Amino acid sequence: MIKTPLTRWFDLTTPIIGAPMAGVSGGALARAVSLGGGLGMIGVSGATTAEFLTEQCAIPADAEVPFGVGLMAWVLDDRPDLLEATIAAQPGLVSVSFGDPGPWVGPLHDAGIAVAAQVNTAADVGRAVDAGVDVVVAQGTEAGGHTGRRATLPLLQEVLTLTDRPVVAAGGIATGAGMAAVLAAGAAGVWIGTPLLACTEALNSPAARARVQAAAGDDTVLTRAFDVAQRLAWPDRWPGRALTNEFSRTWHGREDELARDLEASRRVVEARRTDDLDQAPLYAGESVGLVTTERSATDVVRDLDAAAEKALRAVPRLLG
Repeated sequence: MIKTPLTRWFDLTTPIIGAPMAGVSGGALARAVSLGGGLGMIGVSGATTAEFLTEQCAIPADAEVPFGVGLMAWVLDDRPDLLEATIAAQPGLVSVSFGDPGPWVGPLHDAGIAVAAQVNTAADVGRAVDAGVDVVVAQGTEAGGHTGRRATLPLLQEVLTLTDRPVVAAGGIATGAGMAAVLAAGAAGVWIGTPLLACTEALNSPAARARVQAAAGDDTVLTRAFDVAQRLAWPDRWPGRALTNEFSRTWHGREDELARDLEASRRVVEARRTDDLDQAPLYAGESVGLVTTERSATDVVRDLDAAAEKALRAVPRLLG
């Protein structure tokens, strides 16, 4: 069994956190990750209702397994109800990312909830530590969804020199060997999203899960095109990594023009409603080529843990 500060803090049997992917990571996926020994997270977007969040949190809570919630800092100013619903659900961990976590750490700590923040630069680390977060997530650009522009391993190594708090690695980790590599580098755990995109418990559609399984690792693009088309207020510094499709091939790099094209905007909004994956975003990371089967998140987590332990046990042989 792999033991780290993360497993001891949250009483886990493996140092794996399921990324809070809005529209994918609901209560069932969080429960399945936690049943595998990790910590499942529920993803929240600006469109999430407090009622839906409460319903989803009840799923892992009723199973009496640990769980967490992922909030976006830039959303909370206008949506205090999401913070209130989160605190009422009493998760073990709440991540407050993509903006300054400072205003939200105090209320969460007052409720007895640990706080994590995803960081993409050295400056982000200082801001998170000053805010009092408990866990720092070094999120590399290999990650799916909204992310920064630095690679996971260089960022992780730098973050580890900047804080003594538990650091979790995110971005591009989809095998036991990859998990072992970041643990050997000093990470207290891994934060995985893309390996869960084809899981049976996910909120995404069967068509989306099939598209993920068919994709190669070269089939992603880091772009603001989907956010611009939907008129979302995502800060410019966090583009989203998604599978390439007809829309991104047409509009990536033409965001200024896209901002004025009402028909293109309408097309993406409608595509999200109808699950038209040629036009709608399907966020996925660079490890997507390793996701080839649809199965339970519980099995994904258990297999990843077993393979990582095997890889770590093999390391001493390299010193012989």
